[in-house]
Amino acid sequence: MSDPIIESGLKTIRIEEQAISALKDRIDENFKKAVEQILAIKGRLVVTGVGKSGIIAQKMVATLNSTGTPSMYLHPTDAIHGDMGMVRKEDAVIAISKSGSSEEMVYLLPLLKRIPVPIICMVGNLKSKMAEVADIVLNIHVQEEACPHDLAPTSSTTATLVMGDALAVALLEARKFTKEDFAFFHPGGALGRRLLLTVKEFMASGDELPIGTPDMPIKEIMFIITSKRLGSCLIVDEKGGLSGIITDGDIRRSIEKSSDFFSLKAAEVMGKNPKTINSETLASVALGKMEAFNITQLAVVDSESRPVGIVHIHELIKAGLDG
Repeated sequence: MSDPIIESGLKTIRIEEQAISALKDRIDENFKKAVEQILAIKGRLVVTGVGKSGIIAQKMVATLNSTGTPSMYLHPTDAIHGDMGMVRKEDAVIAISKSGSSEEMVYLLPLLKRIPVPIICMVGNLKSKMAEVADIVLNIHVQEEACPHDLAPTSSTTATLVMGDALAVALLEARKFTKEDFAFFHPGGALGRRLLLTVKEFMASGDELPIGTPDMPIKEIMFIITSKRLGSCLIVDEKGGLSGIITDGDIRRSIEKSSDFFSLKAAEVMGKNPKTINSETLASVALGKMEAFNITQLAVVDSESRPVGIVHIHELIKAGLDG
């Protein structure tokens, strides 16, 4: 025996799936003209709608802004009470309505035409007043809402959202918008951190840097490691080039092996050919390198292999780069 709750959920998905599928035949010449029109403007894309269409319009604006198309949401009621001043002739407008006859929208569009700006209407009725005013019409008609009374916007808002996403992605690809561009618009997000932050922003440098020489007694090296609190000491040669590194682990292993540990010099304890990285390298790359070699820090060197810093895995994890 079927469960009515499960059947209801499946029915909703089937109806909305059909609504989305029907959009495939509407990615046509009008869709292409809409994309080309938006690409041609020098200003912003203004998206407007009332009620549920207004909510979808706001989501479209968020997607467009984050993918390289400067956009803003304009509430139709606010527009006719002063906010029309936000729209300039360099802009274009996307107006959304299932019926195409929403009173606020029908009143607003002729006013926008006076600016004038090109108007792209996303409507479910191609014979509506909004469709007649529009320069370009995108058909978002659905056969039925998932609501059993065919009233609550469900399939129609889904179809509108998908059409908006199709526009945003087509614009993104036409602009050759890269993941680095996306990261620039999302500097606080995980992707932004991975694609924008460099080693330079996390490394210890200057007076914080623990530096020793090969002929230093190990006791002195231990003092440097303790005072600098980075868990290691970089060993440099007479020209200032990096020749090795001594970590807490190196010291523990040497104590276990040597019967006269404190008579040792740095050169006898240091690990040779330490893993290094450039300060301009992405911090996410540094993290990947540390994980690959199962180490907790990297020496940061300049073009002549002179140490300029140390980057520690804990700092990168703290910044969320492992997410």
